[in-house]
Amino acid sequence: MRLFLFIFLLFSCFFQVYSLDLPVSQISDDSLLRIRMKDSWFTETPNRVLSRRTAIELLESGERVQVSVIDGREEFMVILAREQTGGSIATDSRPAQARRGTGQFPGWAQGSWMLTRRKDTGAGTLIRIFLRSDQYTYIQFRHRDSEKSLMDIVLYGGFMVRSLPVAVPFERLLTMRLNDILKLVEEKIPLWYFEPDPQYYRNSRSFIAQVRQHLGDLVYTDDGAIDENGNFVFIETLQPQAVSSAGVNCSGFIKWLIDGILRPVTGKRLPITPLKAPFGDRGSSYTSIWEERRDPYFGLDWIRNLAAEANGTLRSASHRALEEFEVRSDNISIILVNENRTFVPHYYAGFLADAGYGFEGLHPLLYTLAIDDPFSFYLAAVNQEVRAPVTQTNPRGTPHLRQYFHVAALVPYFDEYGVFRVVVFESAAETSFSGFRNRYSGHNVNLVKIPVPSAFDP
Repeated sequence: MRLFLFIFLLFSCFFQVYSLDLPVSQISDDSLLRIRMKDSWFTETPNRVLSRRTAIELLESGERVQVSVIDGREEFMVILAREQTGGSIATDSRPAQARRGTGQFPGWAQGSWMLTRRKDTGAGTLIRIFLRSDQYTYIQFRHRDSEKSLMDIVLYGGFMVRSLPVAVPFERLLTMRLNDILKLVEEKIPLWYFEPDPQYYRNSRSFIAQVRQHLGDLVYTDDGAIDENGNFVFIETLQPQAVSSAGVNCSGFIKWLIDGILRPVTGKRLPITPLKAPFGDRGSSYTSIWEERRDPYFGLDWIRNLAAEANGTLRSASHRALEEFEVRSDNISIILVNENRTFVPHYYAGFLADAGYGFEGLHPLLYTLAIDDPFSFYLAAVNQEVRAPVTQTNPRGTPHLRQYFHVAALVPYFDEYGVFRVVVFESAAETSFSGFRNRYSGHNVNLVKIPVPSAFDP
């Protein structure tokens, strides 16, 4: 994507009014408007289009559309921006709010449509359509030849579909009805990723609120955790902490979180020692000689043991098996990477044994997980290949080993307005997902699935 697309997305982030979207099949048709615009906006010479003023058009449904153009260095965009609507589902504290116009046209409201054209030739290069009110989820079409176009589905920078041939010329798409386009590919594309139901995430929203209420009871203490008797101890030695500084570290905090989920069911907390035991396949004969000195798989074993306890208690004994709760598959094979403010498609490896997923694909992965399984959240073990430094007492250093050095909880969900969010709980605090992702850029993360509880009592 070009620089002006980066600016467009940056500008659109300032709009904070959201809405409950309609099913994709109910998006009102704007093909008649596009037919009227074709000669004057889509095929007219670039200089004349760039000189046009922003205008408000009315669809047959009564919805308003703002037509505008954004100039770039080599290309420009013609944007048909639907009016953003406000609305929400009912919550415990307030009734549902009906959908209504807000007077804002961010460019990515459901049904918005845009065409990218070259400035030198005027040729169209890209059509992008927003099937839900989210600037990070859309479908797009590119020119292939005189008979076919190529279709992409992009979710938070990840391509769920890339270069799917569509038996329609690019020029025909300029005026074609959206439903007619989708009928051509409906058996090949997963449209349900554009139709999340916020009601499915009620327990997730309640769980987040309950955890937030208890965060003030904790402080961070290195190597700290709460044992099965409710005492603050050190994880390595199980010795008691000083009362004045008693707290939890990242591992102890995740144990506190799972204890809060299981205590309403079992009436007790988990002991610490079993959580440190190796769980499942990891490492090799090469890495085993370093486990006592560097404990490289501590974080991975910790979250796996916690997940086995949570799934075995809340689901069934069969769900204690690693293959039942570890996330090992994904729908994303290509991701957009920002290189000098230009988004470039890159191959994404997906799940790797002993490493998990690259952080660059975590956002689209969590989006798809949230829709595929609305009733789970995830424990994450962050890892990276590291080497102990060379010192006088260790002149040769130690070999590169993958070290699982941090754990956190990630709760992907949709709020009452239908907006996708990811809450991060780590080290006795709530942090932002963007901060979490940027902090560990270039790292990998293993994920295990935990059932979202109906009650939380740490």
